[in-house]
Amino acid sequence: MRKNNKTAIIFLPAVVAIAIVVSFLTGRHTSNINLGGSSTPSVGGAPNSKLGHILNIIDSHYVDSVNVDTLSEEYIKKILHKLDPHSDYIPASDASESSERLDGEFEGIGIQFNMATDTVIIQSVISGGPAEKMGMLGGDRLMYINDSLVAGKKVGQQHILKNLKGPRGSVVKVSIARSGVDSLLNFDVIRDKIPIKSIETAYMVAPTVGYIKLLQFSKNTHTEFVEAVERLKEEGMVKLIFDLTANGGGHLYQAILIANEFLPEGKMIVYTQGRTSKLSEQYSDGTGRFQSQELVVMIDENSASSSEIVAGALQDNDRGTIVGRRSFGKGLVQQQISFTDNSLLNITIARYHTPTGRSIQRSYEKGYEQYYIDFYERYKKDGLLTKDSVNVTDSLRFITPKGKIVYGGGGIMPDIFVPADTTLMTKGIREILTNNTLFRYTLKYTDRNRKEILAFTTLDELTAYLDGSQEDIYNEFIDFAASSGIKVKLTDDDKHLALIYIKAYISRNSGVEDTGFYHYFNKIDNIYIKSLGLLTSQPL
Repeated sequence: MRKNNKTAIIFLPAVVAIAIVVSFLTGRHTSNINLGGSSTPSVGGAPNSKLGHILNIIDSHYVDSVNVDTLSEEYIKKILHKLDPHSDYIPASDASESSERLDGEFEGIGIQFNMATDTVIIQSVISGGPAEKMGMLGGDRLMYINDSLVAGKKVGQQHILKNLKGPRGSVVKVSIARSGVDSLLNFDVIRDKIPIKSIETAYMVAPTVGYIKLLQFSKNTHTEFVEAVERLKEEGMVKLIFDLTANGGGHLYQAILIANEFLPEGKMIVYTQGRTSKLSEQYSDGTGRFQSQELVVMIDENSASSSEIVAGALQDNDRGTIVGRRSFGKGLVQQQISFTDNSLLNITIARYHTPTGRSIQRSYEKGYEQYYIDFYERYKKDGLLTKDSVNVTDSLRFITPKGKIVYGGGGIMPDIFVPADTTLMTKGIREILTNNTLFRYTLKYTDRNRKEILAFTTLDELTAYLDGSQEDIYNEFIDFAASSGIKVKLTDDDKHLALIYIKAYISRNSGVEDTGFYHYFNKIDNIYIKSLGLLTSQPL
């Protein structure tokens, strides 16, 4: 373990790890360096560089008209990808969306929608947002935006987002169709700041066991987490399942603050060091609200970056039990540089390490493309079905203070490995999921019973209603599939899975939303089942 230059909790100056896991959340910086100059940064670094000179020649003399800015941006990305998989260039057109997720807010009207059909269906309205204040409801169909028809035209999601988002205080006109109402309802909605949740849900799953699902590490994550922990403690929580599966990362300093909640004073959380950046170590300060209680942390192959920092810090300090599958393996620290056109450069300046000295970053010696291909190869090589512990050698072997052996070499290996469950995707289940049959049915069911479903304010009320009606719900679903031209043959096991999915998606449209969804969905999540069993000591 590294011991020098000890600093008090909690912030790493100037750097944050960025999680780029194929389509996962892109992480972000803690410092910005603004570079002036032209709208597109010079590719060669200096105006008289060879590459910059070539681009100038193309711009001046090439036989056809060429967008040199676009050309140069393509080469910027290629150059950065030659360095490592996580140094990257983000064009101005994509920068705002990247920032929104990590800032934890955006400016818009405050709805969540889906496009399972050719019509935009509002799944839910965000509490306290402009859409809710105007009286818009889940289940409403979005017909017009600013007098432009968007229903029945198969417009893309980005087109909808672009037209609904806008500066705070600006107005967007929307017309919606509502079940049971003959004419369209028209709203002039004043856009406002809309919070993006880091915590998907937090609720009691057993008399003394709480469950918190964290989606990402944005700037409000620690505040949300503390509020969730305090609320669950009031409900009797003395043990916690902390779900970091499919969490692609985000702000590093938020990960440090979260890890601090579980550790006693003076425990190292993470350290970083690079060629030109000096060693920086972060330690817990003893103010955590969950330092000694029983803890299980869930991770999987899509847990990356900040998720791995938290899991690694807890594992190396012999705190709690890590359950699941080997994490992604993203351990490079980026600094973000902004240009005057709002484009961004994320450049790797250091590596981060767990307290025992493990580097989380997996090898990228074979290049950018192979780095992500290797990730997918885990699926083909049973990496999700067996304990794929990387090439274990003495050089990758580390020992925690209490003598537990842990391994480096790429990602965090869990203390308890849980294989992926291949029985969850049978031919019948795949068919009703891939053609949206199941999802379209749950929307139809919710529309017809929306008043009753939205009236449920507790999980017990909702589950009593759905579980008591499940045979009728299932038979109605089969009839709906047949009427849609889908002839599915579901076994008894398929029926059980189909009902789990149906009730989970109906729950997401209910008054208890994500709590209801995870209540059902976790019933078929083997990592969760194992985690709950560890804390309840009951066979499941």
